[in-house]
Amino acid sequence: MRGNRTKMSCALALVLTLGGTLTGCGGDGGGGSGGKVTLRFTWWGNPDRAARTEQAIKVFEKRHPDIDITTSFAGFDTYKAKLATQAAGGDAPDVMQLDYRQINQYATSGILLDLGKYPELRTSQIDKGLLDTGVVDGKRYALPVARGTETMAYDATLWRKAGVPEPTADWTWDDWADAMRQLSKSEATGGRVGGTDPGQSEDVFEIWLRGQGKSLYTEDGGLGFTADDLTRYWEWCTGLRKEGAVSRAEQTTQMDGTVENTPLGRLTAVSDFNWDAPVSGYSAIVGEGLKMAPLPVGDDGTPGQYFKPSMFFGASAKTAHPKQAAQFIDFLLNDQEAGTILGATRGIPANDTLREKVLPKLEGFDQVISAYQKQFEGKFEDPPAAPPKGDASLQGTFARDYDQVSYERMSPREAAEDYITEAKAELRQ
Repeated sequence: MRGNRTKMSCALALVLTLGGTLTGCGGDGGGGSGGKVTLRFTWWGNPDRAARTEQAIKVFEKRHPDIDITTSFAGFDTYKAKLATQAAGGDAPDVMQLDYRQINQYATSGILLDLGKYPELRTSQIDKGLLDTGVVDGKRYALPVARGTETMAYDATLWRKAGVPEPTADWTWDDWADAMRQLSKSEATGGRVGGTDPGQSEDVFEIWLRGQGKSLYTEDGGLGFTADDLTRYWEWCTGLRKEGAVSRAEQTTQMDGTVENTPLGRLTAVSDFNWDAPVSGYSAIVGEGLKMAPLPVGDDGTPGQYFKPSMFFGASAKTAHPKQAAQFIDFLLNDQEAGTILGATRGIPANDTLREKVLPKLEGFDQVISAYQKQFEGKFEDPPAAPPKGDASLQGTFARDYDQVSYERMSPREAAEDYITEAKAELRQ
């Protein structure tokens, strides 16, 4: 998978290989019928997000009878692979949901429309720190939908039955590891391990790094850590896995971006690291005991967490209807009725005014997410710039290399050095 890949289709090749080759969806090319404009809109998410999105779209179509929105959604891993296939084939949807790690690669590959050219898109009410994460080479290719931050979702009922002190705002990674050991050994958890093995998650590794004053990437797009850093992280995870404190390799390799296929979702673990918005999907599985805790801090109390754009909306550079695509994105981001319908299903709204109006109306688990984020107000630094081109595939490489460790085919040192070699090659392209 090494070598020069300078064309757009080649830049996405690794993503396709990691996710599996899927055929692009059909569609009418955005033409529509009866004089109407048709926009294709795709996103990843769970059925709750889909139901709310469809409800909001009905409101938009009623206000804009000349525009029809056709939709599709899937779990994150499937969605990522399908979007890569469509983009590589020149058939990206008119409007698409994007992950932080896709922005740079898709923008520099000519896939995304420069949204800064369309006054239909209002941005004045979006926090500048969040807004700037969608800018690449001075152009605004994507707009943050909402803000999110990582969390540890856990079954507080089992946690208490096991007699383990619940997480605090200042707990450290050593505290977390001790809790995982105690939970796994307790008869009260019914044979479940303490949590998901974090070794396969580049997201958790980034938080761990930031708690030590380091970063995933430097400002100029190079690696912000060394093979020694990654080796130490993977050796720590390996020790916990061998102790039986976190999930086995067979469990983590089943994960596909949905909460249902995590160890917590399969009821084989008591906790799981995830972004806050998807945690609502655990409600039906875990029940009333579901709670959210901050991620551990560094030994000196340095938090690694930050408010990250939970996702973005972007438009295809090849859309036949850029103005209508901009109108639709503006509606999803800035309209009060849309905000009320969507709630926190994609995270707490990035629009400051909308957030103030929507938060009091949140119900159910959306209120839990809102309260979780509120405790961090004014405590986080601005998010780092969108990861450099190549990170979208490196996220998969990270998990793949750790799979070799968890199945004991490579040592943490060997896998770390292999990852650093591939990462440097990928980032030079």
